[in-house]
Amino acid sequence: MCTVTFVPVKNKYFITSNRDEKCGRKNAIPPAIYELDKGHVIFPKDADAGGSWIAVHENGNAAVLLNGAFQKHETTGPFKNSRGLVFLEIIKALLPVRYFTKIDLGGIEPFTIVVMDDNNLYECRWDGDKKHCRQLKKNNHYIWSSSTLYNNEAVKKREQWFAEFLNKHPRPTQNDILSFHQFAGSNDKRDALKMNRNGIISTVSVTSISMDNETANMRYVDLKEDKTFDKEINFIYSLQDEAIF
Repeated sequence: MCTVTFVPVKNKYFITSNRDEKCGRKNAIPPAIYELDKGHVIFPKDADAGGSWIAVHENGNAAVLLNGAFQKHETTGPFKNSRGLVFLEIIKALLPVRYFTKIDLGGIEPFTIVVMDDNNLYECRWDGDKKHCRQLKKNNHYIWSSSTLYNNEAVKKREQWFAEFLNKHPRPTQNDILSFHQFAGSNDKRDALKMNRNGIISTVSVTSISMDNETANMRYVDLKEDKTFDKEINFIYSLQDEAIF
C-alpha cells in the first residue's frame, strides 16, 4: 500500500503494489476469493483489521490503496474506521468512483486509491478534509509512492528508476514488473522499492494484478515467508445493483 505502479501492455493492464509495514505486524492472509454482498472479489486480507489494500472484482473493476494523500499528515487518531475496510466498501460497489464521491469520510485517515472503474482509470484522494478525484489516461504508465513514507526527493528517485525500467522493458511481463518492485534502487535501502529502514519498517509483500477483458490474475509475493500465491477470477459483466452505487 506504499508503492504502486500501473502499466498497460497491449490488451492487458498490470497494477502492482508494495506493502511497507512495521516489522512486528502479523503477516497478511494471502489472496482468496471472497463473496461480498455485491459479488466476488479477490484480495489479500490484513490479519489485524480484516481490510485490504489491493483487490479485483468479478465485474472487471480493480483498485489499490496508498496511505496518505498529497503530503505527510499528522496522525490524530483514533479513527472511525480503518482505511483498509473503507477500501473494501469502495471496491465492492458497482461504481467505485461514484461511491467514493458520495460516502462520508469524516474521521477516516487520509488515503489515495487508484481505481479501474468500468475500464477507465482514476486517482481518488482523501486529504482528511476534502476529496479529490481525476481521470487518468489508461494508456500511460504511472508510479505512486505513499506520502507518509516518501518525500519529494524519494519520489523523484523512484520515478527515475521507473523510467529506466520502462526504457529497458517497453512491453514488460508481469514477472518483469514484479522484479522491478523487488530490486529497483536496491543500493538505497531507505527509499528502494523493497525498502528496509533499520528493521523497524520494511516491504513485506508485493502484489500484482494482471487483467484483460475476460480475467484477472493476482500474484502475491510474501517476502517474509518467501512464498508466492496466485489466484484468478473470471469477469462477469451482467451484475445488477439496486442501489445507485
